[in-house]
Amino acid sequence: MTPRPDLNRPDLNRLEPVRSDAAPRLVIAGGSGFLGRAVARHFAAQDWDVVIVSRSRPPVPTPGRWVAWDALRQGGWVRELDGAAALLNLAGRTVNCRYTAQNMLDIYTSRLDSTRALGRAMATVERPPAVWLNSSTATLYRDARDRPQDEDSGEPGVGFSVDVATRWEAALNELNLSHTRRVALRTAMVYGVGAGGVMETTDRVVRLGGAGAMAGGGQMVSWIHERDFCSAVQFLIGTPLSGAVNVTAPQPLPNADFLRAYRGAWGVPLGVPSTAFLIGLGAAVMDSEPELLLKSRWVVPGRLLQAGFTFEHPSWPGAIRDLVGEARRVGHAAR
Repeated sequence: MTPRPDLNRPDLNRLEPVRSDAAPRLVIAGGSGFLGRAVARHFAAQDWDVVIVSRSRPPVPTPGRWVAWDALRQGGWVRELDGAAALLNLAGRTVNCRYTAQNMLDIYTSRLDSTRALGRAMATVERPPAVWLNSSTATLYRDARDRPQDEDSGEPGVGFSVDVATRWEAALNELNLSHTRRVALRTAMVYGVGAGGVMETTDRVVRLGGAGAMAGGGQMVSWIHERDFCSAVQFLIGTPLSGAVNVTAPQPLPNADFLRAYRGAWGVPLGVPSTAFLIGLGAAVMDSEPELLLKSRWVVPGRLLQAGFTFEHPSWPGAIRDLVGEARRVGHAAR
């Protein structure tokens, strides 16, 4: 079947001798989780050949093919890269944990080893993907309460999570892959409805009345709607941007306003506020880190906007109303 013309798709002439009647292939490494499944649905709906390469199968039915890998050694999965239009790497252990020595080691190795394994594989195939989108994080920027952070004027922060992001992006660029454009996706928290997504946890807190302003509520929150993330991935495949790109909504907002809109979408009139001390205690009980809630992430998508990307949900109140409406209709487990 001949794919429909789409300006957001890559130039397949670079991938000859791929057959002209073949659907463009997207390989999603580490794609069995919430975000990978969302991307798979988005591209499969547009007749892409989607291949999820991961340790385990997606836990719910997901479009596309699944190929096993261990994120370290070369194997049969490498063949999926040969002639693919694009590679998206989402592999990496969750950072929603206590930063113990073992967890920090796992976070480093899961990101760096998988990225390096993909780079080595790309160097071996005859027709490597024209573009490689690799996860990074908007947490790379400093705790910002004075001005927004974009790709040109943003300032890196300090600490473990920043070091992870810096090394992760360096691993993406270690090898000379002259035929592949590389993009580091400095992504904010992605909000969407589905098993394993952040809303599984945050919805419960909001609906139980526990989502008042945190530590005063002045820290900025950067975020992005699931559909805008998927659209941004497609846009970046078809746009000649390379290097670091902030994948965040253009209107971050203070924590107090973020939670007020979240409560409003669920019809919860009040939320109990919490101090930094209580957040620290709660994080310890939930085996997490208070930094995830207390750091001010004032990150904006400068390069996406300059390149002409249009957000479906640029503001949080509209985005969370849309997502809560979907959650009411289908429930989390359905996706």
